[in-house]
Amino acid sequence: VQLVESGGGLVQAGGSLRLSCAASGFTFDAYHIAWFRQAPGKEREAIVCIGSSGSSTYYADSVKGRFTISRDNAKNTVYLQMNSLKPEDTGVYYCNAIGLTSWGQGTQVTVSS
Repeated sequence: VQLVESGGGLVQAGGSLRLSCAASGFTFDAYHIAWFRQAPGKEREAIVCIGSSGSSTYYADSVKGRFTISRDNAKNTVYLQMNSLKPEDTGVYYCNAIGLTSWGQGTQVTVSS
């Protein structure tokens, strides 16, 4: 099982980023996929999730209306479009296949005020 996150970077408040999570080593379209965020000094928290077919999604209140999760099962990839970024969105972002224990290296997102 391998998950590789990419797309992070440094952006000003109000800006946008698009994260990608490329998966391999398991039956991708059989799993729900979630994005987690670990802010400095805080525990890792789930912020968005998408069902295996892409038809259902969940958003934490902190990102609802600003972030959009999507997936392309043909490419074994999940995306996270992040708009109207805030300094409190700063952290390392990880993707995870719900039920599997493997984690990627994460991608750093830094939002400056």
